[in-house]
Amino acid sequence: MDFHPLLQALLLGLVEGFTEFLPVSSTGHLILAGDLLHFNDEKGKLFEIVIQSGAILAVCWEYRERIVKVFGTLGHDADSQRLVRNIAVAFMPLAILGLLFGKAIKATLFNPVAVATAFIVGAFIILWAERREHVIRVERVEDLNLMDAVKLGLAQACALIPGTSRSGATIIGGLLFGLSRKAATEFSFFLAIPTLLAATAYQLYKERHLLSMDDLGMWVVGFVASFVSAFLCVRWLLRFISSHDFTIFAWYRIAFGIVVLASWQMGIVNWSAA
Repeated sequence: MDFHPLLQALLLGLVEGFTEFLPVSSTGHLILAGDLLHFNDEKGKLFEIVIQSGAILAVCWEYRERIVKVFGTLGHDADSQRLVRNIAVAFMPLAILGLLFGKAIKATLFNPVAVATAFIVGAFIILWAERREHVIRVERVEDLNLMDAVKLGLAQACALIPGTSRSGATIIGGLLFGLSRKAATEFSFFLAIPTLLAATAYQLYKERHLLSMDDLGMWVVGFVASFVSAFLCVRWLLRFISSHDFTIFAWYRIAFGIVVLASWQMGIVNWSAA
């Protein structure tokens, strides 16, 4: 099926926005969606990275007052200084490991079968983490110490494996390290800002030869769809975690992974990247 570029952009933007901040792997969903939409060439992969900027803007807008306050008081407020320091520290493991091994990972693991397997493995980790007794020692993101930031950064680095979920690795890691559900989720949101911005800027520079004004409409549609859907998702997730755990996402991951593997094995869907 030959999809119109604007429809492809709309669908991929919605997939990015609705999955970026949930523990279900936006990269995994985009790989699978791109394959089904026949938009998995080099331009398609660049598009998937760049529309993350819409999701970033959604988080910045949701937390705009808090972000302004942090930077406005950075020179004299200990909480603001600690938060910025911890985000910077937690950002480094993924940045360093991504530069060192990103190319090799993309060459070997960016395919539907590997993603589906990671979906299922990640689901069992979530189920295990949720069944453990949670001992909360950090209630607010401002209360994280330097070692917490290092550990959360290493947890986020697991998301280099497509299908793992950047937000899921950070949030579940936070729960295991003693953060409250709200603190783990919010830190995942804040950490996404430099992480996704850096990834977008790096890919835009690296693949700048693929950019064309002829594709402007496609980029705008994808960006707007990503922003709106991510904004709705962030607000929903903050309400959801006030009274629920992440078990439902684990079962979703298992079901989704099984469907992908079964459809590939039986030849129902032609996963061309597999």
